[in-house]
Formats: sequence, C-alpha cells, structure tokens
Amino acid sequence: MLGAVDDDVRARLIVFALITLFAILVGTTVLGIATNWPRHRTVPGVSSYQHPKTIDATVTGLAAVRCQVPAAHNCSNVTIRLDSGRNKGTSATIRFGDTGSDAKVSLGDKLLVYKNPLPPGARLAGVKVPPYSFSDFQRQQPMLWLLAFFAVVVVAAGRFHGLRALVGLAASLATVIFFVVPAITDGRPPLQVAAFGALGVMLATIPLVHGGGAKSLAACLGTAFALLLTLGLADLFTSLAHLSGLTTDEAVYLQSTSHVSIKGLLLAGMVIGSLGVLGDTTVTQASTVIALRRANPTLGWKELVTHATSVGRDHIAATVNTLVLAYTGAALPVLIIFSLGGTSFGSALNGEVVAAPVIATLVGSIGLIAAVPVTTALAALLALQLPERRLRAEHVHVH
Repeated sequence: MLGAVDDDVRARLIVFALITLFAILVGTTVLGIATNWPRHRTVPGVSSYQHPKTIDATVTGLAAVRCQVPAAHNCSNVTIRLDSGRNKGTSATIRFGDTGSDAKVSLGDKLLVYKNPLPPGARLAGVKVPPYSFSDFQRQQPMLWLLAFFAVVVVAAGRFHGLRALVGLAASLATVIFFVVPAITDGRPPLQVAAFGALGVMLATIPLVHGGGAKSLAACLGTAFALLLTLGLADLFTSLAHLSGLTTDEAVYLQSTSHVSIKGLLLAGMVIGSLGVLGDTTVTQASTVIALRRANPTLGWKELVTHATSVGRDHIAATVNTLVLAYTGAALPVLIIFSLGGTSFGSALNGEVVAAPVIATLVGSIGLIAAVPVTTALAALLALQLPERRLRAEHVHVH
C-alpha cells in the first residue's frame, strides 16, 4: 500500500515538474518577444536602392517587333491600359521581351509597370524610349484564388481540425511578418529574434491545433529542446565552416544598405526552416504514445517508449528525406550551373552557396532525430498518469 502511495506521489511530482518547465518556457518566450519587440515598424532605406513605384495595368494590344538584344526572341510592343495612378484610364505602350525571358504576355494580362524617369522623346540606341516600362506580372488574383481553394480543401478534409490548422498557419505567418521581420530590421540580433519567434510560433500553434492536453505539453517541450539544439549546432558549424551568408543578391543588398547581421540572418533561417517538420514530428510521436496507451493500458513506460520509437524511426526517415529534398530543390539552379561549368562534386560542395544549405539540412535533421526520443519519453511519462477518460479525450494525430 505504501509503495502504491509513493508511486502516485512520484507520478504527481513528475507531472508537476513538466508543467512547471512548460510554464517557464512560456514565460521566457513571452519575455523574450516583449524584450525584442521592434520599436519601429520600418527603417528608411537608401534612396538609390528604392524600387520605383509601380502602376497597375491591363494588356489591350500586342504587336511583334524586332528585339534589341540578339539573344532575345518574341519581343513585342504591348499596348496597356493604366488601372491606377494619376493617369488611370489612359493607354500607353511598353516594350516586352528584350531581357530574353521566356515569359509571354497575352491580351487581358494584368501587369505592373513603372514610369521611366526620362524626358519625353528620349532615345536609347536610336530607339525612342517608351514612357512606361514593364516591372512584373500582377499575381495577386491567381494567388488569392489558390489560397481560397487551399482553405476549402483543408476545411473539407479536416473539418473543425482543419479550420484550427488554418488559424494556426495564420498565427505562424503573423509572428514572422509582424515580429521576426520587423525586429530584425529594427536591429535586434537575428538569432535571438528567430529563437523567440520560433518558440512563440510553437506555443501558439501546437496547443491551438491539437488541444491543450498531455500530447501538446510533450510536443511543445520536445520541440523546444530540438529547436535549441538546432540553434546551437547551427551557430557552431556556421562558425567552423566560416559561412558569411553573402551568397545571394538580397544578402549583399542588406549588407550595403542596413545594419542587419547577415550571418545572424542565415542562422535565423536555419532555425525557422526546421520548425515545421519539428512540430509535425513531435506531435506525431506524442499522439503515437497516447494511442498505444489507449489501445493497451497495461503498457509501462519502457514498452510505450519502445513501441512509439519504432514508429518514430519510420517518420524520421521520411521527414529527413523531405528536409533534404526541400533544400536540394532550392539549390537546384546553382547545382545546374556547377554541372554546366564542369565543377567537381567536392568543389561544388565546398562553395558557400552549396555548403550553407547542406549545413542547414544536417543541423535540422539532427534536431529532428533528437526530438523523437525526448518527446516520446516525455509523452510516455504523461500518458501513464492520464485516467481512462482523459485518454479517450486526447485527439490522435499519427502518420
């Protein structure tokens, strides 16, 4: 009888300790976000680098012309109707195709154009410069239609759970757009901002989408551990590999026009990029443990961990492959350039433009692998303390 009482007290202490740890995590995250909250929403840019103001336009006519660049083809004079700005409703003509792009313009296409800062009648290489130039295609409408279709599919497939997933996705994007990006722009340390931002996303989305029970508690603690491990490894190996982050035009632009730490931005990207797969893995592991406990209440901690870990190994293999393919797809144009140039695999791998995504993949994968046993162990501890009624109430999320 005394042994049973001691076991019950020990179990309550374990649950209390985990809840206390979670409360500390929440408090630290809230304090970190408040401390790093941006004072200014925008920072003035360098005037010479500012993008010209664009004007909405619709294509109303096309006429084929000879390209000014030998390598270009399918050039045309495009008649447009201005849909915004001071000259809204008037028509103008722009040239399209001289840059050699494979993009094509059709009647009715929505474009973005900008006014050329040149005097009327100006000529370039003997050709009259049109008053407006092509900036980009207007993509908002098709993207909104796709977003609406995506939302309908998610809600139709997941019903109320799918709706909560959409709300969680909105919370994640809002954290990045309204906290992470402005805070980094405001001069806060990117790695610090990314860490608290990622923890904030985790704490907002996992309980929201999956409820506030033992499963979410174990998943949050496991994800936090894996995120901090990923952050530490990313910081260590970017230093050992001497990564600067200056591999893109955007990074060079930021270095020349702002005080943002480019290396810190690289680390922040690694941490945030791994968050999605980490959250999915930890929730799946916690759900697996709960499902095993529900199916067989006689299983002990060791049996729950053993059986759930066997499921986790399959999930690790699939998720690591997903992570590798995602980074490989992003680096595909660079790999093709190296291939065309006859660069050896070793030389290509040594270049920072390839080494950075490789290190990001490896540190993210290590964090992902470490999340499985930690989350499984925590979920098993909590599952053993759940009464049968609570076990049935826990929603199961398994792959």
